[in-house]
Amino acid sequence: MKRFWPWLRLLVAVAILVGLGLRLGTGAFLDGLRAIDAFSVAAALAIGFATTLLSAGRWVLVARRLGLPLTVRTAVGDYYRAQLVNAVLPAGVLGDVHRAVHHGRESGDVGRGVRAVFFERFAGQFVLIGIGVAVFLTHPAPGLGFAPDVTTVAVVLTGLAVLAVLGWHVGPVKRVLVDTLADGIRLLSLKTWPAVVVLSAGAVAGYVALFLVAARAAGSDATVTQLAPVVVVALLVMAIPVNIGGFGPREAFLAVAFGAAGLGAQQGFTTGIVYGVLALVASLPGAVVLLTSRRKTVGQVEVMPERLDQPREHQLALAR
Repeated sequence: MKRFWPWLRLLVAVAILVGLGLRLGTGAFLDGLRAIDAFSVAAALAIGFATTLLSAGRWVLVARRLGLPLTVRTAVGDYYRAQLVNAVLPAGVLGDVHRAVHHGRESGDVGRGVRAVFFERFAGQFVLIGIGVAVFLTHPAPGLGFAPDVTTVAVVLTGLAVLAVLGWHVGPVKRVLVDTLADGIRLLSLKTWPAVVVLSAGAVAGYVALFLVAARAAGSDATVTQLAPVVVVALLVMAIPVNIGGFGPREAFLAVAFGAAGLGAQQGFTTGIVYGVLALVASLPGAVVLLTSRRKTVGQVEVMPERLDQPREHQLALAR
């Protein structure tokens, strides 16, 4: 199953896009491509820089709190590269996996490097969910009522608790759980989490702004109040790891949501296409990072970064 799961996710994403194309016609897709102009491209690059800087700053705070060295400049470059990889490869998380492992190796602690990225991304999703709840309570979208099923929530929480109990009795899993819990407690410091929340909220505002740019470029005249609840849920839907460079469930949701809100299903699909292209444009500086990064040769002497609580030492660099 592990071998076929990546291909299954790809097929599901293709099936979603093909189904939308058959239902709404290819005109919506072509309209989305034609709607992109110089203003929307410039806005995407500007918004992308702002959200990347905020997200990279969040990563720096989390990593340093966990004892890992990370500069803002390095974080911004690695974050851009991860976003580009996420945008062009299926699943949408491979860039973050590479970012986590690479930073962990550079810092001398792969496990903690992975946990730093996990907590950094988790914080962003947690704040997004909080903002989504607040938006739905104050501005519910027509046809998209916010009424979570208590039974479903209880079943999910119970399942997670059972998995945690079972994992506690498995040696390697227990160690991972203990280390993750310990690092999570460290991040609850008042010196860290308020700033992480503020940076996450700023990044969410940037994503919403990009969605609004995409909607306007696609020809939508809906108000911000009408679009805000739909956009927030669309951002959550994008976290589903069944897509092709981000395309798939997002377009399906927007088509249904726009149709339910009386804005037109085809308009929603077109907005999703425009957003996907603009998100790719916003990540293009990551290509510069990929092209300009230089690999160290075998045998070259360099100072390897250590954890903050360890002394630095000279080592022979390994080819990466």
